[in-house]
Amino acid sequence: MDALIAARQKITDEWWKTVLPQYEAFISPIVLDEVKRGDFKAAQLRLKTIASFAVLEVFSEVHDLADTYFSEIKIPEKARADAYHLALAAWHGLDFLISWNCKHIASGRVEMIIKEINSQRGIKTPIICTPEQLML
Repeated sequence: MDALIAARQKITDEWWKTVLPQYEAFISPIVLDEVKRGDFKAAQLRLKTIASFAVLEVFSEVHDLADTYFSEIKIPEKARADAYHLALAAWHGLDFLISWNCKHIASGRVEMIIKEINSQRGIKTPIICTPEQLML
């Protein structure tokens, strides 16, 4: 296993145990679908772990915001869901968006772009960070 992946798994495990209980957790329908994929037993365990998370609703405004993010961030089509993660967190006024996706989500460049878009629309931008950054 890659050393970086192993380190992130360890940090994430610690984050779930020590930090997450301090917050009200939400999940997007997109992540919920991702959690269901893969090995059946592992998926069932993941679903049990997130069972108490509120699922964010996708409104037409979320579609519009995600399309704008997608266009402005200039991410590949295969990563369009990342624009939805960002849009759902912003539209629902979440305080944080936690992700290890440092290319399309937890990136200073991405945050700068969405802050500009959100400012023009009067939308609060969540703090976008990795689990490790929220632990510090």
